[in-house]
Amino acid sequence: MRCPFCSSEDTQVKDSRQAEDGNAVRRRRLCGKCGGRFTTYERVQLAELTVVKKTGRRAPFDREKLKRSVMIAMQKRPVDPERIEQMISGVVRQLETSGKSDITSDQIGELVMEGLAGLDKVAYVRYASVYKDFRATADFEQFIEREKLDSEDEEE
Repeated sequence: MRCPFCSSEDTQVKDSRQAEDGNAVRRRRLCGKCGGRFTTYERVQLAELTVVKKTGRRAPFDREKLKRSVMIAMQKRPVDPERIEQMISGVVRQLETSGKSDITSDQIGELVMEGLAGLDKVAYVRYASVYKDFRATADFEQFIEREKLDSEDEEE
């Protein structure tokens, strides 16, 4: 593994442990050249996924991009980071096991919204505001009102 600080290939694993409910291995590493410490994650990749954007453009699926968007929605929310990682891993697993190599950005957005709805309602609304392209406060109000009605229907 190449050091992210000095690009040396002389790195050593100092500690390994399971992460994300056993779906990943977390490794703490030390660079022999500059002494830098960093963490890597090793995950099983079941399928090579391609995201088909709304414009029709295609791009390789990037787990880190998905994580960044979720973390923006989760900013300053009292949710354990491990639960967030589990939710992200669950979304990725659902995509990989769908049997399709081409997935739409809409499919990803819907899965993320389902996951966030179970984690934190504020983060769920934040994510929805970007995903559904809210333009005014009325959009928020309509979305929240719809969500209230949907949750009341589920309770009956």
